[in-house]
Amino acid sequence: MILKSICYVAYQLIGRYLPNNDGRITLGSTFIRRLLVKGFTGSKSHGLYINKNATISPTLVIGNNSGIGANSIIGRGTTIGDNVMMGPECYIYTRNHAFSRTDIPMREQGMQDFKPVTIGNDVWIGARVTILPGVKIGNGCIIGAGSVVTKNLPDYAVGGGNPARVLKYRK
Repeated sequence: MILKSICYVAYQLIGRYLPNNDGRITLGSTFIRRLLVKGFTGSKSHGLYINKNATISPTLVIGNNSGIGANSIIGRGTTIGDNVMMGPECYIYTRNHAFSRTDIPMREQGMQDFKPVTIGNDVWIGARVTILPGVKIGNGCIIGAGSVVTKNLPDYAVGGGNPARVLKYRK
């Protein structure tokens, strides 16, 4: 538990601010971020690719050869499969504000329960995609840049738009 805490703090203070992985000078940023993320998530995955300034929950479960884009935010309870590519500035939310009561302001209603997000294997998530709580992305999916995913996408779907809808299937 202490090692996980140290890795998490080191990632938050140093690791996430190291240079981009594709820059001329990387200072070993790919290796350092991978080591720290594996340390605080407990992941045994190999081939992780974590880009600069990604905000990652310690409860993340991530598969082999998967990457998280620069400036992305990955919410608590997210599961990412193997061979997942993620563009920059992707947001995966697993919790939302409560808003069911109209007799008190929404800001005073607190938060809803966590609803985990699951992303299958061999998925490509374009830049600036937002995935809302409780969504399941099937294996082999492609999600177009700028999409807002509010509902599940079946295996091999190509989805896009706001809200995202199935545009076609890869198979």
